[in-house]
Amino acid sequence: MAIIPDFAPALPEIVLAVAAMALLMLGVFRGETSNGLVTGLSLVALLAVLLLVLVAPKGGVTFNGGFVVDPFARFMKAWALIGSALTLLMAADSARRDRWGRVEYPVLVLIATLGMMMMISANDLISHYIGLELQSLALYVVAAIDRDNVKSTEAGLKYFVLGALSSGMLLYGSSLAYGFTGHVDFAGIAAAIKGDGVSLGLTFAIVFILAGLVFKISAVPFHMWTPDVYEGAPTAVTAFFAAAPKLAAMALIVRVVVGPFAGAAHDWQQILVFVSVASMLLGAFAAIGQRNIKRLMAYSSIGHMGFALVGLIGGNAEGVSGVAIYMAIYVVMTIGAFAAILAMRRKGQSVEDISDLAGLSRVQPVNAFFLAMILFSLAGIPPLAGFFAKLYVFMAAIKAGFVIVAVIGLVSSVVSAYYYLRIVKIMYFDEPEGEALEPMRLELKAALGLSGLFVVLFVGFGDSLISAAGVAAKTFF
Repeated sequence: MAIIPDFAPALPEIVLAVAAMALLMLGVFRGETSNGLVTGLSLVALLAVLLLVLVAPKGGVTFNGGFVVDPFARFMKAWALIGSALTLLMAADSARRDRWGRVEYPVLVLIATLGMMMMISANDLISHYIGLELQSLALYVVAAIDRDNVKSTEAGLKYFVLGALSSGMLLYGSSLAYGFTGHVDFAGIAAAIKGDGVSLGLTFAIVFILAGLVFKISAVPFHMWTPDVYEGAPTAVTAFFAAAPKLAAMALIVRVVVGPFAGAAHDWQQILVFVSVASMLLGAFAAIGQRNIKRLMAYSSIGHMGFALVGLIGGNAEGVSGVAIYMAIYVVMTIGAFAAILAMRRKGQSVEDISDLAGLSRVQPVNAFFLAMILFSLAGIPPLAGFFAKLYVFMAAIKAGFVIVAVIGLVSSVVSAYYYLRIVKIMYFDEPEGEALEPMRLELKAALGLSGLFVVLFVGFGDSLISAAGVAAKTFF
């Protein structure tokens, strides 16, 4: 009986793992006819695990200290589960109509989400690698799940090859960290750095570990896979890539830099300054010439990861809180934007050109309004949620003395507003070419509407999210 309390902190992960295996067996024995049932039960499993995360005891450590549950983990896990559940719901009709839906897809989403939750709670070098690989291997498969589509297959292969390279760098960095500190647990590494300082070998370890992690959030200079994978994968899969996995990877970066490597801030701050500035600038300028809306969202996500990292540069509580706020808002905005992209269909076929949104305000005025609000929020225009997301990370950077980085972020935000406003202009002022887009399905309307209301009304109810993020940040300070 003593074993049960020992694993209590990991109860949500255990439930999710059991659910994934059970649903896989259900799909195996009932065949493709069970696709709808497995998808529905997967949604139920994600919501049940979300409830467990929210009502579970305050925290604890298990698996010999390799897995920790604290306020930061609970906050980020809740948003990761929300992102996974909503994108899985949005994918159901698209998978059926475009004929790539298979019973394995919802199971792979559950497995990827399990990996995300392990990443968020990782407390040593071994568990953080296992969690990241569990997520990544599932994502490689879902990127290529439309096996009859050359672009999807190519996207999966590119993601796998480059992902394997990043995993190798992460593992090499972890082995260096163990070799130069004698510890794999985060607390032991932090104590070793505090006692012995940062050696040249440990500096190399930090560089390789951050290189592996930065790939997972598709920040510069490890962004090269993002536009091709976003465009090639089915749109519903791209929506999943763009939301929850980015949040989980960012949570792991936060836990690594302000946990075991807090004493080496001078080393990792230089890396994050370069990565954040380069990501913001590339995301702002590279997206301007894009005509495919999925590629535009890929460059947009690169820029947003740069903005999020701005808050982390200072390594202070305000910065961690700002990152948590930013990622939560980013997940909501991304889900809303991709709900609108998933609804871009004409004559039963998906369309992806930005010009296909021409005249949307005339045939679907409510949907066009909510999409416009989400785009304004992505641009950081006040008083929408995206403005507050950027405000908190910039304020944290300024407080830590990184004023120039914050100014570059502000300029990048102004530049990126161009391509968001261009989409709004196309929806409201351009003449439509050909037939109007098909009416939006109910689940996509709901996702778009809820996201739109969130960004519009955030100024009124956002205090609760900001307060929760502040509590989460105090985990490390």
